[in-house]
Amino acid sequence: MKNRDWFVGGDGQYQACKSPREWDLLRDNYRLYRFLTEVEDVLKGAEDESSRLPEIRMLVRRLITNSYWVQSQAQELSDNKTSVLLLYDELGFPLTVQTVTFAPGVKSNIHNHGTWGIVAVLQGEEKNTLWKRTQNHNGSVQIEQTGELTLFPGDIISFNSDAIHCVEAMGDTPTVTFNIYGETDPKQRYEFDPVNKKAKKF
Repeated sequence: MKNRDWFVGGDGQYQACKSPREWDLLRDNYRLYRFLTEVEDVLKGAEDESSRLPEIRMLVRRLITNSYWVQSQAQELSDNKTSVLLLYDELGFPLTVQTVTFAPGVKSNIHNHGTWGIVAVLQGEEKNTLWKRTQNHNGSVQIEQTGELTLFPGDIISFNSDAIHCVEAMGDTPTVTFNIYGETDPKQRYEFDPVNKKAKKF
């Protein structure tokens, strides 16, 4: 089954979400600027931005359905194993919008984002290993692996701010994703070390 939508919360559990029908998403001349404006409109006045994830997921799916330009925004890796291309950057704009390219076999550290996030796979395969934070003992930080979810082109995954994961590019070709994140709270963004039971600021 293709074009699946998923949500992951702080408990490390993933759940399938209803995906809109592709023909309901079709638009003429649907470009990045329109997408960004619609995301801003959805978030306007929202006390809990994570509650808006279903609407933003739909907008991300509309964008990747209609915009060949977004689909083609991947940088060559050359000597690097990871490449990040910022698609929009304006002073005071609270969202991060980018494409990320991973070489096959590249694996991230275990982290959260300190904000909500939505990732759409444009090319390749991406395995998400999911974790949850458990008890803190004597200042140590414990996390427990809760599952794995492999995403394919057309799949979209969304996270709330305390979801913890690491990602790995699977297969023989680079993995390319479209990513959008809310405004990160740097005090809440961590990289986790499950062996030494530590969390450090990302």
